[in-house]
Amino acid sequence: MAAAYSRGVGANPAEPVESVLKHFVANEQEVDRNNSSSNVDDRTLREIYTLPYEIAIDRGDVGGVMCAYNQVNHAWSCGSRQLLDQILKREIGFDGWAVSDFGARHGLTDDPPSLRAGLDQELNAWRYWTPMAIKDQIAAGRLRVADVDEAAYRIVRAHIAAGLFDVPRIAAPDADVSTPASVALARTLAERGAVLLKNAGGVLPLSGAGSVAVIGPTAANTATSGDVDASSVCLHTAPNIPCAAAAPLEAITARSPGPVSYADGSDLAAAAATAAAADVAVVFGYYQEGEFADRPNISLDGNGDALISAVAAANPNTVVVLQTGGPVVMPWLDDVKGVLEVWYAGEQVGPATAALLFGDAAPSGKLTHSFPASEADLPTAGHPDRYPGVFADGSVVRPPGSTEPRQVTYGEGLQVGYRWYAAQDVEPLFPFGHGLTYTSFRYSDLRVDAGKGGVTMRFRLTNTGHRAGTETAQAYVELPAAAREPAKRLLGWQRVTLAPGRSTTVEIRVSAADVADLHLLQHWDQRWRTAPGAYTVTVGGSFDTALTDRFTLR
Repeated sequence: MAAAYSRGVGANPAEPVESVLKHFVANEQEVDRNNSSSNVDDRTLREIYTLPYEIAIDRGDVGGVMCAYNQVNHAWSCGSRQLLDQILKREIGFDGWAVSDFGARHGLTDDPPSLRAGLDQELNAWRYWTPMAIKDQIAAGRLRVADVDEAAYRIVRAHIAAGLFDVPRIAAPDADVSTPASVALARTLAERGAVLLKNAGGVLPLSGAGSVAVIGPTAANTATSGDVDASSVCLHTAPNIPCAAAAPLEAITARSPGPVSYADGSDLAAAAATAAAADVAVVFGYYQEGEFADRPNISLDGNGDALISAVAAANPNTVVVLQTGGPVVMPWLDDVKGVLEVWYAGEQVGPATAALLFGDAAPSGKLTHSFPASEADLPTAGHPDRYPGVFADGSVVRPPGSTEPRQVTYGEGLQVGYRWYAAQDVEPLFPFGHGLTYTSFRYSDLRVDAGKGGVTMRFRLTNTGHRAGTETAQAYVELPAAAREPAKRLLGWQRVTLAPGRSTTVEIRVSAADVADLHLLQHWDQRWRTAPGAYTVTVGGSFDTALTDRFTLR
């Protein structure tokens, strides 16, 4: 995704923009992000944390990489020779420039000086790299003029390659950059990104002229419950970037053939009464998140669980619309008929949600992470050394007056995301890759061919329902036991749209270049290695796959 995004950013030569990836690397929490050490073994560092950067650099259009605030294995990221010089520039082969995050710690007096360790630019304002400080280090023999020239060359070369010097700098930004095309795209993205998690009894899409109760503060643009409204969850919290959402309530009211009522949810009894008086209740649940603070939990904000439970108790046809930035626990799941996760869907959240609820658009999104049944199932549960990290006395609370870095141990190792649930034999609430639609699909006849040209997986996909639908078919691979991987891994996917009753042969191909450059069949053992033996390929609509085949590499 980062590679594709960077290609899109750099795709307009008339308005050149250069992409910078961040934050390199193991910058996985906000608690003490400026004064903590992410302690991670070499294999996990390569396979889980630096590999996404390698893929984005190899397949994208990336000019720079920003290093992180935190330490990695007790060395500041922006002064780490292992991270910047060895891994980023030598192993990955990145020929762009490395830049510090704003005020990130590094130093010319470190050993080696951060400029020799691989950092090329200090962001925004001189703190450590004043011209006099650089000259002093050159005079002391700790830096060379060639080091400065190399850093400057990397920066300017990337800017030239991105076309930044080919057009005049704009005098002032446009006051309004919205266009009909961008609004339409915002709606399309919101519709395609939504994930239908549950649809018991075919409660969705809504049909007929029945009455609909819409409940919850984020359904409307009238902030009557804790100063939260539809625009509060328009996008991931970003300073100085307002997002005015087209509210779901207005869109549902305009689309529904039957009457629509509303309760903001601040009064549970009133919300339940509104729900009981309608044929269907659509209740919105949310949580907010953003930079500078980690979420304290993955439960809904604003008394959301109690609100949903009250509505579900009052109306047996309750549909929950979730607006969250990640997984959420659902203690009320068995009491509701439908769950639609729309995330932070942007300015067109209202029209997109209404279209999905009434079937004008069909959900086709898939989960990009596993949803746990309980916070007790998370890798960090019962492990304060993993999160939020500890100090020398074993406490999670910083000792008074202490400036020591918080020590965060990545003790789960490779068992991250779906790998954790598979390795621990823990059943998630919803698995990675899960997502329903308004039809059903059958997988059959898997055949895998592997050779010097790569790996090709072919299978039949049939739409067994009564309306057209889109499925993202997924392929996973389990490496031989000698590789000591905790679980199978995602290998590829294909988005397929089929009319009802129709079948097609789907081909997911992983080229030899994909295998070699993206390490899709490799593991890290002092270098990237391909284990000889049998590789098991599974294919299906989520991590819980349906078909199996094997190939052998010698």
